[in-house]
Amino acid sequence: MTAADRTTVADLTPRALAVLDAGAIERDLCRLVRVPSPTGDERAALELLGELCTERGIDATLHEHDVAALRLADGYPGEEAGRSELLGLTADVAGHGGARLCLAGHLDVVDPGAAEWTHGPWSGAVVDGAVHGRGAVDMKGGVVAALHAIGAVRDAAGADGPPCDLTLLGLSSEEDGGLGAFAQLARDDRFDGCVIPEPTDFRVIAAHGGALTFTGEVGGVSAHAAFRLAGVSAIDRYLPIHGALAELEQRLNRDVSDPLMAQLELPYPLSVGRVQAGRWSSQVPDRLEFEGRVGVPVGSGAAEVRKLVESTVQAAAGDGPPVRLRWTGGQFGAGATPVEHPLTQLVARSLGAETSPQATAAPIAGISYGADMRLFTERGIPCVLAGPGPSRLAHAVDEHVLVADVLRTARMLVRTIAGFGAVAR
Repeated sequence: MTAADRTTVADLTPRALAVLDAGAIERDLCRLVRVPSPTGDERAALELLGELCTERGIDATLHEHDVAALRLADGYPGEEAGRSELLGLTADVAGHGGARLCLAGHLDVVDPGAAEWTHGPWSGAVVDGAVHGRGAVDMKGGVVAALHAIGAVRDAAGADGPPCDLTLLGLSSEEDGGLGAFAQLARDDRFDGCVIPEPTDFRVIAAHGGALTFTGEVGGVSAHAAFRLAGVSAIDRYLPIHGALAELEQRLNRDVSDPLMAQLELPYPLSVGRVQAGRWSSQVPDRLEFEGRVGVPVGSGAAEVRKLVESTVQAAAGDGPPVRLRWTGGQFGAGATPVEHPLTQLVARSLGAETSPQATAAPIAGISYGADMRLFTERGIPCVLAGPGPSRLAHAVDEHVLVADVLRTARMLVRTIAGFGAVAR
C-alpha cells in the first residue's frame, strides 16, 4: 500500500462510518425478516432487497436462472428443497482502481419448525436491541449490513466513487447446497475477492469442510420371525456398515492437514441421521434405508470422498446383494483461503478494529459445515466468512441478532471496502 493509498483509505473510512445509520439498518432488517423466505420460495425477499437497494440509490437486477440446465451442469451442488424457480439479485456500484469486490449473502432460510416462538418466526420484533425472527442472524442481518456498507462508502466517496467496483449478491438456495451461488457465478465470476457476512461469532472463517448427503439401501431376505434362519435380516447386514462408517470418520479426522481445521474437535463429521427398516415385528426385514452426511476435508475433492464412502460400505456389506448408495441432497465441497492472503488479513484487521478493545486482528478460524464460500474458492476467488451474531442461533427457535452487531458488521465491511483496492493489486 502506497502513502497515497493510505491517505485515501484514512480519509474515506471515517466519512463512510459516519454515514451508517443504526436506525435505518434496524428498519431494513425488520422489513426483510418479516418476509418469509424458506428455501425454494425466495422471490418475495429478493424483490424486497431490490427495493431496499433502490431506496438507497443503488441499481439492482433480479435474475431468473435456468434450473433444468443447472441440474445438468458440471459441479451441480445438489438441492433438497422443492422449487419451481431459482432467482438471484445483483446490485453494482462502479468504483475506480480496477479491483472488484463481491459482498454475498443468502436470503433463503430454514423452516421455523414446530416449536412455539416467543415473538413469532416472521415477527421482525425488536426486543432489547435485537431483531427477532427466522433468518435474522442467518443471514438477513449480514445482507443488510452489506447493503448499508456499500451505500455508505458510495455516499462518502462522492464523485470519485469507491476505491473498487462493488457487487452485492442476494442469493437463493444456500441452505440446501448453494445452487443460487453456483448459478450466479456461472453467470459472472469476475471478482477479485468476496466477503460473506454469515454469522461467525465475529471470527474470520478462512476454511470450512464440505458435507455430502447420502442415502443407502440394504437388502435382505424376508421370512417369518419363527423361522428367521430362513431369512436374511437387512438390519443385521447394516450393523457392520454402521461400524465401518464410524471407522471411516476416524480416518478422515486423523492427521488433519489444514491448520485451522485441525483446531476443531471434529473437523469432518460422518453421521448417519436416519435409519428405517422393517414392516412387522414378526417378519425378518428385507430392506433397510439409511441417510447420512460425510465431511469433505480441505484439500480433498468431493469425488474422492464419495469413492471412500462407497468402497467402505460395499466392503462392510459382505455377502449378499450390493448396497445401493445414492448421493442425495446438498453436495457441499470444502473451501479455504490462506490465512496469509491479503483479503483474509484485511478482513481480520477490519473486524478487529470493531470488536477488539486493543484493535488487534480478529481471530481466524475454520468450521466443520459447508457454505457458499467454497463455490467462490473453487473458481479461484479469495473468499472468507465474517459476520454478526452467534452461529448457535442459526436455525434455532427464537433466532435473533443484535442491531449493534449488524452495525458493527457494516462498519467492518466499510473498512474492508476502503482497503480492498490496495490489497487486490
